[in-house]
Amino acid sequence: MLYVFSFLILFCVGIALFLKFSPAFGGKPTKEQKESYKQLNNYVNGKFVNEDPTSLNMSFSNILSMIKDSITGDENRNPHGEIPVESIDWEKIKCEKDSLTWLGHSSFLLSVNNKKLLLDPILSPIASPVSFAGSKRYKYSENMMDIIEKIPPIDAVFISHDHYDHLDYQSVVKLNSKVSHFFVPLGVNSHLMRWGIPKEKITELNWWNEMDYKGLTIALTPSRHFSKRGLSDSNETLWGGWIIIGKNTRLYTSGDGGYGSHFRKIGDKYGPIDITLIEGAQFDRRWSNIHMTPEQAVNANIDAKGKNMMLMHWGAFTLAYHGWKEPIDRAIKKAKRSEVNLIAPKIGETVLLDSNINIPINSWWDF
Repeated sequence: MLYVFSFLILFCVGIALFLKFSPAFGGKPTKEQKESYKQLNNYVNGKFVNEDPTSLNMSFSNILSMIKDSITGDENRNPHGEIPVESIDWEKIKCEKDSLTWLGHSSFLLSVNNKKLLLDPILSPIASPVSFAGSKRYKYSENMMDIIEKIPPIDAVFISHDHYDHLDYQSVVKLNSKVSHFFVPLGVNSHLMRWGIPKEKITELNWWNEMDYKGLTIALTPSRHFSKRGLSDSNETLWGGWIIIGKNTRLYTSGDGGYGSHFRKIGDKYGPIDITLIEGAQFDRRWSNIHMTPEQAVNANIDAKGKNMMLMHWGAFTLAYHGWKEPIDRAIKKAKRSEVNLIAPKIGETVLLDSNINIPINSWWDF
């Protein structure tokens, strides 16, 4: 018993030390930051809160059902073959026309006003703080981390929240020398600064904060979600979506989150929006408040007054129990019924954001 007890003590100490010293877990907001947040309406008792009441129903029975689903779930949760990645047209990206290039999941390379922007760049092979456990990227025809070597200088990186499939330690560190500035929700700068990003290269915003940056209007918008990176830091940092407005393009990316009243508020304030990037995958009845179904994603685009829409948060990682291509198939059907122009380009394909964004759907995922 003494040996067992000693082992458990050493094991717990080891875990605590690993959490404390492994940089991938990020940092924590300072006492000064937390003190300044107390005056905010969306910060209550040391935690950020959603505009709409939100709960994550993780009852014991739901946990048991999740374990069962992980064993007996949809056999199509992962692709049965290699996902083709389009050869990136760097010259097209470097030209002065506004464009969008999907890098999988919720990661995008944008060109707006000839400014190069990255959204939630996760290019590493696993969405996890450790290499031996977590959700692995699907088998792609290209190594996404190699893109960083070819990518042009980046004017700004926009982070929606601190979950591992949106804020990736390896990608951020490797990108640092190429990035002029990082825009993050409140408190997320603590992670970046721990990773060596200078404080002066980071701007943290609250919901509805708006500012100009190199001729762009940017704003952080609410989403209905949560934050967590370690064992004891739930909701200590904020989450959200982004509005990016240039001369010819108004773009909205929702970040992660459940369906709520905030989409209509965003549409009323910033619509009509030329292109929306809406999360609509990794959904489940057990966490319906924090992730949308594909049908809800299309409704969110309508609420936000989006002229054109792209579904995101799929095509890279399996984080739920539905089929990996179910989100896009269902979103296409709903978009047709709702007369929404939904585009579904290949990973790596560059779409010009002109006045007529019309990309025929070729169902590249059907293999």
